[in-house]
Amino acid sequence: MVILGKEAMKKTKHALAAFLAGASLLAGAPALAVAAVSDMPGGPAVNELNFQPPVTKLAEELHSLHNMMLIICLVIFIGVFGVMFYSIFKHRKSKGHQPANFHESTTVEVIWTVVPFVIVILMALPATKTVVAMKDTTNADLTIKVTGYQWKWGYDYLKGDGEGIKFLSTLSTPRSQIDGQEAKSNTYLQEVDNPMVVPVNKKVRLITTANDVIHSFYVPAFGIKQDAIPGFVRDTWFKAEKVGEYRGFCTELCGKEHAYMPVVVKVVSDEDYTKWVDAQKKLMAASADDPNKTYTVAELMERGQKVYASNCAVCHQPNGKGGGAFPALDGGKIVTGPVADHISIVLHGKNAMPNWSHLNDVELAAVITFERNSWSNKTGDVVQPAQVREARGNKSANAGDAANAVRAAKNS
Repeated sequence: MVILGKEAMKKTKHALAAFLAGASLLAGAPALAVAAVSDMPGGPAVNELNFQPPVTKLAEELHSLHNMMLIICLVIFIGVFGVMFYSIFKHRKSKGHQPANFHESTTVEVIWTVVPFVIVILMALPATKTVVAMKDTTNADLTIKVTGYQWKWGYDYLKGDGEGIKFLSTLSTPRSQIDGQEAKSNTYLQEVDNPMVVPVNKKVRLITTANDVIHSFYVPAFGIKQDAIPGFVRDTWFKAEKVGEYRGFCTELCGKEHAYMPVVVKVVSDEDYTKWVDAQKKLMAASADDPNKTYTVAELMERGQKVYASNCAVCHQPNGKGGGAFPALDGGKIVTGPVADHISIVLHGKNAMPNWSHLNDVELAAVITFERNSWSNKTGDVVQPAQVREARGNKSANAGDAANAVRAAKNS
């Protein structure tokens, strides 16, 4: 073993840093200043070994259960292995001990039946109490529907103050950080453009479902984790007791951008929540889309660019070059081919491409127009909301005709 002095250690560190910097430059990676790592607000802390600090009663109970069961398991571990190693050491053959021969012992049978039973009861009773409490979603002050999409969350305020508000929540970490072109912030991959906002000390019921594949809604500080399954409805609840921002993520492997699907919940005072609700309703009223209007090219392009950045750029790239399973839109066959085919694939999806039918007719018309007239694509095509609405109607009519045909076949 070679022991280095302080000066040698210092030289070694400098040499290693120079080597890594040189390797980075040779690989074509930009030389970035390494930002100091700090705790993430509302998320994990540096060198954190335990759960995140709880801000709900349920999370506190889960922490207590975890600690209690950890202690029970530790006692069992020490007891079992202590007896085993003591027996091996004190009764080893080298000391002249002879193995005992016996068929059974009623006392031992009773002990190793009764003791585990008591342990299971001690663990099951408080766990059952907590699980029952987790499932009690009655008497909620606020009900929010949470829909998982590839790869974002949709929030619909169904009941309580704020009823009627709905929006999508998408990762807002700059692509330049993800691609390593700039230093990462302390909220890297855990920041969104539109967080869920709820009032403090109010019981919030969450109804979860999904539009495409299975997702899972998880916020550690609240002690909640609920799967979001297409075609099914699940529910859970929380009651945050402290104002602040709390972060979670999708805990179900849901596809290519699974790592880029964070959850951010902003807990505010009653007064601030009322202000937020008023602001959201005014914003919704001001930006309400008229599906019967004929939009200009400039209006569709401006709106389409925003829709593309929020929904499409994460897979097809901001420059339309695509990547992996997602083809390039710049010069691609779909965006330069028949308009009807383009509308169909956006509405219904294909292969790795999810369907975007949850966007309204104006948003879909705008983003299709944007894609067909951006980058090197100069088709000159302008898609109006009426065309998207017609495509939706044809799909519904075809589905109805198929259902009628099945019923007729059964009746015959």
